[in-house]
Amino acid sequence: MVAAVTGLGLGLAALGPGLAPGFVLSYDMVFVPDPAFTRMTFGLTGVVPRHVPSDAFVTALAAVIPADVVQKLVLLAVFVMACTSAASLVPSRRLLPRLATGVCYAWNPFVAERLLLGQWALLLGYAALPWVVAAAPRAHEPGGTRRLARALLPAAIGGFAALTVSALTAVTVALATRGERRPRVVRVVVTAGVLSLPWLVPGLLRPAGVPGDGTAVGLFAARADTPFGTLGSLLALGGVWNGETVPRSYGAPVTATIWLLVVVVALAAYWRWGQERRGAVIAAMVGFVVASLGAVSPGGLEAVIDLWPGFAVLRDGQQYVAPLAVVVAVGLGLAADRAAEARWPGVAAAAMAVPVFLLPTLAWGAAGDLRAVQYPDDWARARHIIDGDPAQGDVLVLPWASYRSYSWNHGRRVLDPLPRYLHRRVIVDDAVTVDGTTVAPEDPRAVRLAPAARTGAPPAVTLRDEGVRYVVVDAEPGTIRPSGAATAVLRGADLVVYRIDGAAEATGDQVPVAPVAAAWAVASLFVFWSFVAPRTTLSIPLLGSIKPRDPHRRRTP
Repeated sequence: MVAAVTGLGLGLAALGPGLAPGFVLSYDMVFVPDPAFTRMTFGLTGVVPRHVPSDAFVTALAAVIPADVVQKLVLLAVFVMACTSAASLVPSRRLLPRLATGVCYAWNPFVAERLLLGQWALLLGYAALPWVVAAAPRAHEPGGTRRLARALLPAAIGGFAALTVSALTAVTVALATRGERRPRVVRVVVTAGVLSLPWLVPGLLRPAGVPGDGTAVGLFAARADTPFGTLGSLLALGGVWNGETVPRSYGAPVTATIWLLVVVVALAAYWRWGQERRGAVIAAMVGFVVASLGAVSPGGLEAVIDLWPGFAVLRDGQQYVAPLAVVVAVGLGLAADRAAEARWPGVAAAAMAVPVFLLPTLAWGAAGDLRAVQYPDDWARARHIIDGDPAQGDVLVLPWASYRSYSWNHGRRVLDPLPRYLHRRVIVDDAVTVDGTTVAPEDPRAVRLAPAARTGAPPAVTLRDEGVRYVVVDAEPGTIRPSGAATAVLRGADLVVYRIDGAAEATGDQVPVAPVAAAWAVASLFVFWSFVAPRTTLSIPLLGSIKPRDPHRRRTP
């Protein structure tokens, strides 16, 4: 309970102005008022289902709680779970060492950079990762699969990136733990696989196939944000690829050196006293290697992605230092516990304070970068017009770019919110440009419309033939518009809407509903079973055929 309250306090301190009424919009963090379940929510439109099932989770909560409150609760839950789960790994009756672990895990460069990057879904999985580390070695024991499923649930809600990191950690820990490896690893793999079905099935059934651009490895590779180079930055739990999401003042020589020393001491303490969880050390090592691949061996990672595009999930390497953060945090708690045994209670208190002291700019909305804003009234009027129109047709968003810097969002970059804000199919440029290099778009509709959309004046007849009913200009209104027979139905200071009559039926790039519905049903039943059926057994043949060893049965010589 104390760890949870401490995590809540850290979350309140970190969010600061983001707790005001409204929405925090930063890079990939897009929440909208009154979201609705659409085909996009479940990955049925043919776009890459990176937002599945996290969008469905938010939409379900927003049906009973205002959407801006949902966002605040989710972000606070990240800090509460992170502090609580990490504290639970320290085998000590003393409170301060456990709190030192929780604070370190909830307040560090990894959390700060991923929060500024808007990757709340990834942080959900990160927050529960210590529980995964604890559950994976016991997955083959009675009730172990249920415990593992519950531990992986936050990552499953987060989606493909969160679950990939957590599953890789769980498999590594299961392999590295002594004993019956095969039944343990099988259960870990099957559990992670079943929980992945809601995003895995629509991803594999995309008509355009599994996307993966190996040439983009260098764009998303870890980068130095401290004086210690890329590998030193990763060891310090930093190294995010986007330099704009590094917390203010982070990486200064003095504080960076002190923090790196803290990390080294924590790792040494874990190696010396963390005997019970050696698997976590192996997972941290594996994660560190994966995190550094894009920087150390970009050619090798490109070759792996060329073999199978699905390995593109490894491009954003820094996210794989998450298991290292578990080891660092627990190591700091173990060091504090040993210091308390030696009657140096001040060391434990200092260990709890040092992460916050060395990264003060995570506080108050990352020094004011994360602030709550309200969507302009023009957006609500546009939704009323577009969603209230019974005629068929999709929406095209201009200017043709994936990220926006709205004046009403204080100029902070954010992924275009209109695909979630409107309840129709919305076509946006999903190509990502970093340092002048562009990753190819993945949405087939965007690929076809890109040549016309890039001109800033796409012919209305071309859009009509592609099934576009509305064109929304949500930045630079008045300077961009479709050419030809397009009628302006809304002109506002923040947004302009054009209607194109006679839109054709959109060509089929959609994912079939039946297998996706089946995937959701299987995953939902599995989660339900993990919570409410402690005395039942799995009916999955692969799992049912593996029985835990009876600890009372004597071995034959």
